[in-house]
Amino acid sequence: MTAIDANWMAVARGDEPADLVVKGGRVLSVFTREWLELDVAVTGGHVVGLGAYQGHRTVDVDGAYITPGLIDAHMHIESSKLMFDQFARAVLPHGTTTVVADPHEIANVLGTDGIHWMLDVCAELPLDVFVMASSCVPASAFESPKRPFSAGDIESLLRRKRTIGIAEMMNFPGVIGGAPAELAKLSTGLTDHVDGHAPGVGGGALNAYIAAGIRSDHEAVTAEEALERRRLGMWVMLREASIARNLRDLLPMVRALGPDHCMFCTDDREPNFIVEEGHINQMVRVAVSEGIPAADALVMATLNPAEYHRLRRHGAVAPGYQADLLVFDDLRAFRPRLVLKRGAEPEFPVIHAPEWVRQTVHVPALDASAFAVRGEGDRVRVIGVIPGQLLTRCEVMEPLRRDGLLVADPDRDLVKIAVVERHHATGRVGVGFATHVGLKRGAYASTVAHDAHNIVLLGVDDESMVACVRRLAEIGGGVVIADGGRVVEELPLPVAGLMSDQPLLAVHQRLAGMEARLREMGVGTEAPFMCLSFLALSVIPDLKITDRGLVDVGKFELVPLTIP
Repeated sequence: MTAIDANWMAVARGDEPADLVVKGGRVLSVFTREWLELDVAVTGGHVVGLGAYQGHRTVDVDGAYITPGLIDAHMHIESSKLMFDQFARAVLPHGTTTVVADPHEIANVLGTDGIHWMLDVCAELPLDVFVMASSCVPASAFESPKRPFSAGDIESLLRRKRTIGIAEMMNFPGVIGGAPAELAKLSTGLTDHVDGHAPGVGGGALNAYIAAGIRSDHEAVTAEEALERRRLGMWVMLREASIARNLRDLLPMVRALGPDHCMFCTDDREPNFIVEEGHINQMVRVAVSEGIPAADALVMATLNPAEYHRLRRHGAVAPGYQADLLVFDDLRAFRPRLVLKRGAEPEFPVIHAPEWVRQTVHVPALDASAFAVRGEGDRVRVIGVIPGQLLTRCEVMEPLRRDGLLVADPDRDLVKIAVVERHHATGRVGVGFATHVGLKRGAYASTVAHDAHNIVLLGVDDESMVACVRRLAEIGGGVVIADGGRVVEELPLPVAGLMSDQPLLAVHQRLAGMEARLREMGVGTEAPFMCLSFLALSVIPDLKITDRGLVDVGKFELVPLTIP
């Protein structure tokens, strides 16, 4: 509401009937954390009063709990593998009415044109999608996107109405070291609202990072890390993602100190998580089950993210706030009986992706020799996968040699990992080894590979690996499994090589079948495709791989595969 509305005021006074009155419920005041037995009067899509009201339409919720709609403080819609309209259909029934998205997945594949397209089409949704301008495209100099973003690109995005700040600054070494190019992104003069990304950073380095104007972090994995950030004035985003389920580990800080400066985010959540457990409501449910008072948990899901992100009309059931209302029958399951968006039940448009958004996988003709590894030395650096974490270890193992080549050794859980550049058909391939994967035969691959989204794949034999790459090029991106040199399972993701154009349940069922196939092939990790996608992210410690080779994230440099 940007101007005084006389009709709203007349309804608030009781002189005119409201468009809608929600009666008979217990309304959460997020400001005092009380439950109030009052009517909610809605006019023009906004709450105009709490009290006793008459309306053109009345809904009696019969003693249920009324709360604001839930807000995801930081997430990537593309990680759901769903188009924007299908994502809205997936999360609104769980009570998520607003998300703050970092579209750096689309940014790496389609540039600023992709983000402008996203902003345009999301304006049609019943889900409020606010955007933080992607700050690190690529995430580091070791990654190869379609094209790098400049400070000017960020400025162009910040001029859009629903772009509210600068997204997670992943090049934390650059910021901490005072790199002019990174600091320029934070000094546009158009915003001072900047999200952070500082895994493992503490002490003086964390102080320097915060001093650059960065106000939040979602990478804390222990309560101690979260507490250090909170003590220094940062807002802590408690994350519960598909392979970074950090919520329970962080809740002790909330139990000790309350919910101030804390909020919930899903970051990267796959379809099975949404179908089986929910969205932000799942985080509220877990928090309450871990001893957090329901009102405190709901404040972290509503008012706190709204206040942090300066969403002045979101996050509360109070006069002047948008009428995003949830009705819950109990404060344990947190499955909404009713979801109102701007005072009405959501209606969903259908969004179609244009052809230029679909043609994004460009690789030259490759054969199995592209994945051959030659090298001297008795030892190799190996990416050690850590179940349930984005972090990896740098392990050292003796390679298996055959016919002068270093090859996979599934008997010792040593498999190949590779990244193939897919934006400009350069033919550039980075090849290494990984362990703690479990794969016994074949290969699996994806064009979802954070954050540059080249093709990432794990494999035991080179013929299956090249079969994966060829099929991904044919279907315009997605995830595939090959066995015996031929593709046996696939999920096309034709929209930027990141998202399906199919409904949630169809994507969920296909992924579930593919995960079952991987289990038959020996892979035991949870969310194996999400896990695979993060092995290419060069800003999460310790060892990662890109099309340019192995990256030691701690040293922030490329390192050789073999060790003399």
